[in-house]
Order: sequence, then C-alpha cells, then structure tokens
Amino acid sequence: MLGHWAALLPTPLPASPYLLKSAIDTASLGVWALQFTPRVAVLEDAVVAEMAGSARLFGDLAHLHTLVEAGAVELGAKLAWAPTGTAALALVRHGGSEAGDGFQIPLERVLDALPLEAITAVGKHQPTLARVGCRTLGDVRKLPRGGLSRRFDPSLLKALDQAYGLRPEAYEWMVLPESFKGRLELMSRVETAPALLFGARRLLVQMAGWLAARRLGATAFTLRWCHDVMRAKDAGTGGEITVRTAQPSQNVDHFARLLTEHLAQVQLLAPAGDIELLATEVAPLIEESRSLIPETLRKGASTELALERIQARLGSGCVRRPVITADHRLEWMQSWDHALPKRTVAHSPYSLPLPTWILDEPLRLIERDNRPHYQGPLQLLLGPDRVEGGWWHRSGETGDARPLNVQRDYWLARSPHAGVLWVFQQRLAGDQTAWFLHGHFG
Repeated sequence: MLGHWAALLPTPLPASPYLLKSAIDTASLGVWALQFTPRVAVLEDAVVAEMAGSARLFGDLAHLHTLVEAGAVELGAKLAWAPTGTAALALVRHGGSEAGDGFQIPLERVLDALPLEAITAVGKHQPTLARVGCRTLGDVRKLPRGGLSRRFDPSLLKALDQAYGLRPEAYEWMVLPESFKGRLELMSRVETAPALLFGARRLLVQMAGWLAARRLGATAFTLRWCHDVMRAKDAGTGGEITVRTAQPSQNVDHFARLLTEHLAQVQLLAPAGDIELLATEVAPLIEESRSLIPETLRKGASTELALERIQARLGSGCVRRPVITADHRLEWMQSWDHALPKRTVAHSPYSLPLPTWILDEPLRLIERDNRPHYQGPLQLLLGPDRVEGGWWHRSGETGDARPLNVQRDYWLARSPHAGVLWVFQQRLAGDQTAWFLHGHFG
C-alpha cells in the first residue's frame, strides 16, 4: 500500500521581465519525471511518481530527493513527498512549505490537518460536510463510515482510504514519447533574442530529462520562436536556430552556453510571443564506466597510483592484491595482501596447469571399480604431480583453517559432463586411498 511518492505541481515562475504563464504543463512535467522512474502518472492537475523502486539506481533515496528537488526548482514546479500518491497530491496543493515532506511525522497527523479541498473527492462535498462541522480531513475521518458510505458517493471513502494507505492505488502510467518537442508561451513579449534564454532553459531541462530517460544524447537541437500577432507584415511568423554539439550530451549547462552564443548573433524581426524546442538529432550516449580503475588508467596514471588513490579514499582494508608464495600446497600458494607495494612474486611449483577455480574445501569423490567418478567416470589425462609438505607448521600455530601437512598426488582429469578437472588422490590415508575434486578449469 505504502511507497515513496513524489507529487509535482506546475506553478508560475518568479517575477521576471520575461514571465512565463506557467513553468511547465503536466504532460511535459511527467515526461521529465520519467528519467527517475517508469511509474509516472498525471493525476488531475499534477504529476505523481513512485520513486522507491529507483532508489538503488541513484544511490539512495536521499540522493534521489536531491536530484528531483533541484529539477523541480529549475522547472518552477512545487514538490511534495508522501507514502501514497493521493497524499502527495494533497500535500503539494495545500500542505505548504513546512509540510512538503509526508515522512517527517506519521501520515495520519499530516493529512488530518489539511482542508477538505486537499482531496478532490472530499472537497466537492465541502458545503454538506461543513454543515456537520467538518473543516479538515481529520474531521471527516471521525464520522461513522457507514453514514459516509450511505450519504456520499463511493469515491469519497475510496479517496480517503487511498490517501491514508488503506486501499491500493491504480494509475495509468505515462509512456515516454519517441521524440521530444516542448513549448512555452511567454506572458510578455520578448524583443531581444538573448532574452529568450530565460524560457529556453526550462525547455532544455525538460529535454535533458527526456534524453536521460531514453539513454540518448543530443547532437543537435532547434529553438523556434513565434512572433507576436501585432507584428509588421514583412517580419514573418517567426524564426529558428539549430545548435549542434561535438558529441552526444545531456548537460543542460552545456546546452545553455551554446545557445547563449548563438542567440547573441540573432536579431529578432518582431517581438516573440512563445518558444518551442526540438531535439533535432540524437544518438546513443556512451556512458562512462563506474569502475574506479579504468577511469584513472585512461588519464595516464599507472595501476599502482590508481590503487593508492582508491586505498586512500576507501581505507587500507578495502584494497587487496593476490600474492603467489613459494609453497607447494595449493591452499597456501596464494594469499591476499593488504599492502600495495610490489613484492617478489614466486612462480608456481606445479608442472601441471593450475585450475581457474578452486573449491573452498576439496570434495570427496565416489569410486567404482577403483576409478573416481564425478558426473561420470574420470579419465586421467596428466599426472601424477606429487605434493608433500607442511610439517613445518605445528598444529594450532598458524590459527588458520587450511590443511597443514598434506600428501597428495594431483591429476588432470576429464569428466564426460563437467569437463577438465583438477583432482588429487590422498596418500598415506590408511589402507585405502581416497580421491578428491579440488578445482575446475574455465
């Protein structure tokens, strides 16, 4: 029932010489929100989006909050958070700045204080509810449910239950369009081309959201403007410029800088009344690797310098390197060292090729007719490679669970179904010897 919902409500932009009638319409606001989650829906005059499922993609909910809030400020949209979509819509309408987060206190306390108009299905019955003394949603909840269901249409109780998380919500999710085209109408006429950037930036933010949702980058975008109806006959209906980038990009600041340079060279033939932005050419965006090492190596630093920097950032215990030691016992041959400086690496003492993967504990194999089996009878290909040693470690001296004194004959064997294996026969194990699987080859 409960989730992590955001509600976005378009609002007028702050005072400016080039006011827009609204920052963004609900459909365009929903397209922008699709970069954060596929669960976006238009609900009445706002947009609601369920963000919990995308938290790990952006690191955590706190970082996701920051990204959404920064974008809402750019677009001039009001934002509220709540455990349900209906509650988030109620808060973004009537919650006020101090109640924009429905997670600070219990949801019941947040919603109970809101006026009836916060939920449309309740607000349309405001005259009747006011006559029985109801001023807030909490007052309505105190009324007997049986009486509410008989005297009002079912949508009232349904909307209340959905807002408080007592009933599931169902929405028709938005579908991301195949192309981007955004439009804004200016409240006052703009007479100089550079002044168009104020409104164009809002469209650039929308376009960047669409590009991020499509995993694309723009290589060209077109800004169009329409002249005011009170224009000279020879001015034409409007004009346009196309801006191209050297490589696919989603960076709003980069787009804005390029557009500023182009607008500085444009002279409007008549005042502009509205603007339109199109993503003219797009291409798949090659995302950079999130790995710590390749990015450093690409900039020319050595592996050792990269590991030093990673160790300094994450701590010495987070970076290890495998070290080959001069020991015939396979479990003791390799160890993981915290130290970064290079050490003298010993060569493998085995004459047979070593396996790609080693089992944590050797697996004892069954024998039939004095022949080891593992997914079928094993065919011994190479061997034996005899390993004896470990007497220099006294029992309990190392505090290690690895075997100490071993006597083994290693073989390279082939299984009909498991492929090439690394097996050994335990020697000096009483009257009977035993076979064990110790490793697999890639």
